[in-house]
Amino acid sequence: MTTERAEPTPVVVASTRRPELDAIRTLVVIGLVFFHAALVFDTRDDFYVKNAQTTELTTIISGLCVVWAMPILFLIAGLGAWHSLRRRGPGRFAVERLLRLGVPLVVATLTIIPVPQWLRLRTDPDYHESYLSFLPRFFDVHLDLTDFPFVLAGEHFETGHLWFVVLLLTYALLLALAARWLPSAPIGRVRERIATSVRRRGMVLLPAVPVALISAFAGLEEPLAGWSRWAYLLFFLYGFVLACDERFRSAFRRDAGLAAVIGLVLLLIGMPAFLIAGEMQDVDPFTALTPLAIGARTFYGATGWCFLVAITGLLDRRRTRTAVLPERPKGEAPRVSRVRRIYLYLAAAALPFYVLHQPILVGVAYAVVRWDAPSLFKYGVIVTASMALTIAAYDLLVRRVRVVRLLLGVRARPASAFLAEDHRMQLPSDGRQK
Repeated sequence: MTTERAEPTPVVVASTRRPELDAIRTLVVIGLVFFHAALVFDTRDDFYVKNAQTTELTTIISGLCVVWAMPILFLIAGLGAWHSLRRRGPGRFAVERLLRLGVPLVVATLTIIPVPQWLRLRTDPDYHESYLSFLPRFFDVHLDLTDFPFVLAGEHFETGHLWFVVLLLTYALLLALAARWLPSAPIGRVRERIATSVRRRGMVLLPAVPVALISAFAGLEEPLAGWSRWAYLLFFLYGFVLACDERFRSAFRRDAGLAAVIGLVLLLIGMPAFLIAGEMQDVDPFTALTPLAIGARTFYGATGWCFLVAITGLLDRRRTRTAVLPERPKGEAPRVSRVRRIYLYLAAAALPFYVLHQPILVGVAYAVVRWDAPSLFKYGVIVTASMALTIAAYDLLVRRVRVVRLLLGVRARPASAFLAEDHRMQLPSDGRQK
């Protein structure tokens, strides 16, 4: 008589990596092509190249995106910063951030960032200056600390779409300094109190209050995708705190539905108020101190945080409901579908794609807006051509050239590493890894 040995009950252990956040980050970066292409046709925005016919519809559609898109990138960056800082320590963390963000910032500023400004000038039929002749004027800069952290200023100089990299690098370096000099014990006690408090339903929505106050009284910065740089700092710090205790993550999952409902209600109130403040009161709703403009920005700031809780919490709910994957035979490589390969490719390309996309898009738009064609057709051409050219530039000039990969901050990491972290681990009931 034979007896079968009982298999240990598998216990699901969550990976420290959050693949669903990698996915949303990749989606936002790719979505920037659609967003920036829409600005070519936007009545309100002063984009580098403008179509002859514009519409206000793009303002409304863009508003539905900017309320959460860039904030979630800073939240994810803050979450990643916690893991990186804990693994490396303040000094090595600062060096890694300088290499990953500082080097691409300098390289891109010296090479491709002047292109959109030059093409802006080229839209004037009377402007005939060559690109090489324009460059000395672009780099004619002086130090200006009043606009920190954008400390270089000039008549034509700008960081362009790399304002995101400037802010992210600044926040990371400030965080490294704080981690080096601030006492850890009091901070740990505060973190414990906060983590304990979020056991109560709805408490994870309270961080919306500081964001709303900053948005209301510090104003919104239109060149920074419609948010204050100090609100972005809060999103970054919120992400850092979120990563340090699993109770925050559990609270996000629990309150995601509530956050979505409250966020939608706030959006339905705040967006019309924002549009009315701009049109009927003839003021700049981004900065005006009229009661209606302040109220609209208050709702806007609170909406942003509610949407972040809803998006991250709902995505995490879906992930935790995923069934445990069957164990693979020892030595067998994980199977990767075609869709998964595309995702891994784009995820690895996120930073260089972000750096490269806008100069390419502006160049495409500069040619396309001259066509005698419907605006919708031109928009489709700009999006398609910009996407294809940016991916081609990444694949041919960055991905295949080691030096360029380093200069644009591409981390040398095989796709299989991302895949391995995206799978749940199965552990026997005694806690030993199978």
